Amino acid sequence: MTTSQATLDRTLSLKAVVLFGLAYMTPMIVLGTFGVVATTTNGAVPTAYIITTLAMIFTAYSYGIMSKEYPVAGSAYTYVRKSIDSRLGFMVGWGILLDYFFLPMVIWLIGAAYLSAQFPTVPSYFFLLAFIALTTILNVIGIQLAAKVNSLLMTFQVLVIIFFVALSLLHIFVADGLSGMVSLTPFFNDGSSFNTIAAGAAVAAYSFLGFDAVTTLTEETIDPKRTIPKAIILTALIGGGIYIVVGYTTQLVHPGGIFQDADSAAFEIAKVIGGNLFSAVFLAGMVLAQFTSGIAAQASASRLLYAMGRDSVLPKALFGHLNARFHTPEFNIILTGAIGIVALFLDVLSAASFINFGAFVAFTMVNLSVVFMYYKNERARAQYNVLSGVVLPILGAVVNVWLLTKLDIHAVVLGSCWLLLGVVHLAYLTKFFTKEPPEVDFDEEGALDDNSSFTQSILE
Repeated sequence: MTTSQATLDRTLSLKAVVLFGLAYMTPMIVLGTFGVVATTTNGAVPTAYIITTLAMIFTAYSYGIMSKEYPVAGSAYTYVRKSIDSRLGFMVGWGILLDYFFLPMVIWLIGAAYLSAQFPTVPSYFFLLAFIALTTILNVIGIQLAAKVNSLLMTFQVLVIIFFVALSLLHIFVADGLSGMVSLTPFFNDGSSFNTIAAGAAVAAYSFLGFDAVTTLTEETIDPKRTIPKAIILTALIGGGIYIVVGYTTQLVHPGGIFQDADSAAFEIAKVIGGNLFSAVFLAGMVLAQFTSGIAAQASASRLLYAMGRDSVLPKALFGHLNARFHTPEFNIILTGAIGIVALFLDVLSAASFINFGAFVAFTMVNLSVVFMYYKNERARAQYNVLSGVVLPILGAVVNVWLLTKLDIHAVVLGSCWLLLGVVHLAYLTKFFTKEPPEVDFDEEGALDDNSSFTQSILE
């Protein structure tokens, strides 16, 4: 394989980049996880999303600063490696790998939960295994099919969300009149507390996974030093706004956090506000969203593993291998599919919390990268003041650490074990920390070719 760097065209506008970020986040996920967040907060979903949105805005600000300084792909891994330390950068990359590696599992689990709610006589594991099998086969063959339907699906998602909110408000209006539409109960009630809302905010962060993905488009964006920082903040703001509004109206329809099945609670609510017809439309939207999101997540994970294998960060013979016919990293794709089977033993809360552990670690370190860059780089000190270069990033880091401590204890233990495994692997790669760890080149030609075409198709 050639080692020359791919040449990428700068064609993406601010609108296109924001659209990519929102598509990656999958707006319907707020309904997919509504029951879990409502149960955790005891009926204060919008407040949980307000807290999480604020945390993401701090972090988005830091991502914006770092994307100006290092306008290349690699995101948090690159920022920490360049501004703090290569070994710490490796560990952040290892933490991000946790997200990529296990994210498809959570996506498939949510999709299976909603199908199981509609077809209770069919074992839930059947739907889960069907999701895994179909997406794995498509990814081995190629992801062009998903790329072609993604724009249409994004439009469908937005329409379903709009109808869900409208029907929720209509339901409240018929039951309680205009006065019923304005209430503080969804924000705080007798059953909720600061601790329950904080725990819910930690889970709600799952809905924001991918907002930082716009930084990977740096080399394909027009005027990236201006566009990327704006795009990442707009993505977090717009996504957070959608989540807060949907959380508020849905919580009005169903106060509290008690459901027949928290993992598929929004389907239960869809029946209440729109009857069988709308619940069927909602289910179709949710399943399609999870299906294509699963394809994209599995494709991204497999190519990250491929990049690490190609650069000998992971065993090259396995992780750096491409299928001779389809030119896809088949071992990595099959591995992420096999990992998805773990979802048979998990619920959405545990699985999402586990994923969020890696995200909070990465977000914290990106915030701290700004502080280190400010003190180490004289040009950065001239460009930013103490407030923008130190105070705001530290606040972002503190909020992310605080949210991390509110995760399910099992998620924290498993996440810590994952990081410990990363330390062991790093010690092996660096001969007990006596040399620099190998650097992952995310932009090498061929590394992410399929993802690039997928991204372009989303934006077209």
